[in-house]
Amino acid sequence: MYSKYHSKKVTTDDGLVFDSRKEYKRYCELKMMEASGIISNLQRQVKYILIPCQREPDTIGKRGGIHQGKVIEKECAYYADFVYQLTDTGETVVEDAKGMRTTEYKIKRKLMLYVHHIRIKEV
Repeated sequence: MYSKYHSKKVTTDDGLVFDSRKEYKRYCELKMMEASGIISNLQRQVKYILIPCQREPDTIGKRGGIHQGKVIEKECAYYADFVYQLTDTGETVVEDAKGMRTTEYKIKRKLMLYVHHIRIKEV
């Protein structure tokens, strides 16, 4: 099945699901780089919170317990396709296999830099 940007999901034999063939191909490249020792600690779909959940003020219940306030706005998060460390420098790399740079993605990319001081590497 194709998405609105014509990317096709890929499911591997061991059950991993990728949003596109490009993302799957990059994962295979990164796995080879990890096996050869160029990178380490390869992770997929790492969540970064850009704007936390916003709630009404907490209240104190009749028995003294604290009740969390109702959610007004859900959190805004960015899910990185890949996060890994470069073995030689120890630098952490946050990577996204991009096909289409949507307006939403551009805003989240800017928030990642502003909030977490991380530049996303686009491949």
